[in-house]
Amino acid sequence: MSFKKVVAVMGAATLMTGCASVMTGGSTNVNVAASNGKEVKISVEGQEYTTPAIVQLNKDGNDKFINSVDDACQKQTVVETTVEPWFFGNIILGGLLGSTTDSATEKMWTYDENIVINCN
Repeated sequence: MSFKKVVAVMGAATLMTGCASVMTGGSTNVNVAASNGKEVKISVEGQEYTTPAIVQLNKDGNDKFINSVDDACQKQTVVETTVEPWFFGNIILGGLLGSTTDSATEKMWTYDENIVINCN
């Protein structure tokens, strides 16, 4: 392999490092709705919303909690953290450097895009 090809391959590999960091932001937009289809007042990390709502959750590797004040609904709904799919591609393409970047920036985490609060 020629020197130019080696440099081109190494440059491409470097650009692909941190895939989840590059391809996704530091937050995830989550659609939150009530199972009964009604408006429900909720709070997430100190912010108040009325469902249906789009809630922006910061990617920090921690589960999030949606709290409801409606007596007909579950008081707390857990939004579990999951690994961003881009992270796995980064392990293959970016290797240790890329996956370490995603992990260090906490952008390797995400949340389900649709959350339903159980209500009667």
